[in-house]
Amino acid sequence: MSPDGLEFYKLSGSGNDFIIIDNRPGVVDEASMVPLARALCPRGRSVGADGLILLEASSRVDFKWRFFNADGSEAEMCGNGGRCAARVAHMIGLAPEQMVFETRAGDIRATILPGEVKLEMVPPQGLRLDYPVAVDGREVVVSSLNTGVPHVVIWVDDLDGAPVLALGPKIRYHQTYQPAGTNVNFVTMEDEKQLAIRTYERGVENETLACGTGAVAAALIGGVTGRVKSPAGMKTRGGEVLTVHFDVDGGIFKEVYLQGGARLIYRGVLSAEAWEV
Repeated sequence: MSPDGLEFYKLSGSGNDFIIIDNRPGVVDEASMVPLARALCPRGRSVGADGLILLEASSRVDFKWRFFNADGSEAEMCGNGGRCAARVAHMIGLAPEQMVFETRAGDIRATILPGEVKLEMVPPQGLRLDYPVAVDGREVVVSSLNTGVPHVVIWVDDLDGAPVLALGPKIRYHQTYQPAGTNVNFVTMEDEKQLAIRTYERGVENETLACGTGAVAAALIGGVTGRVKSPAGMKTRGGEVLTVHFDVDGGIFKEVYLQGGARLIYRGVLSAEAWEV
């Protein structure tokens, strides 16, 4: 395919940014999805984004999405991307204010609020608390939880000095989490209502300004270990605060929601040169 004339939306969810295309007409075919993500997402060479989202028709619910990381890998779920997708879907008349859309992680409910989107998360799975992972001859104590995608949480005292780019990739590719790998979150407690977080994100292969599913994983692990209460504020590296709502009983999580902004940055039309890499 050629992207020439293809319309797109650029949105930011707490600093996590996405290119969103209405693909109901099938303008992006299956074979072009991965190459298009790899072509459009590099910063300084094309539009630039953390991921590409394609909105498609669904026979069951309001719509379905295909989500591709900047490296072309397809992800099951993305909390910040989900809010942005819901914003665009409502804006173009694809979905009402209260909607349901299909993801590889399951059906997701979203509600459009004034200035924000509230997203129901899939049931978290695989909670493991405070276990050691061997890295470079030493043990790093981590916790982990799958909130639609896999996440590791590491508690730190000094978030600014956290080894996000040094330790993040080593945990992300650690044999413990193969073959899928994991996202890696460094988290500190500010008070019983708010945590601060930095994330090394799988698929982007770098620190991102925010990660919605990571914020949820950290809030839930903070909740079950008594560090934070619901609704928990999650201060992202970009400075925005996401809100995570949850109920927890004996390690079982219910009614998990992620709430935050989804800003429309611009609408655009691609040229054929957008495909050049």
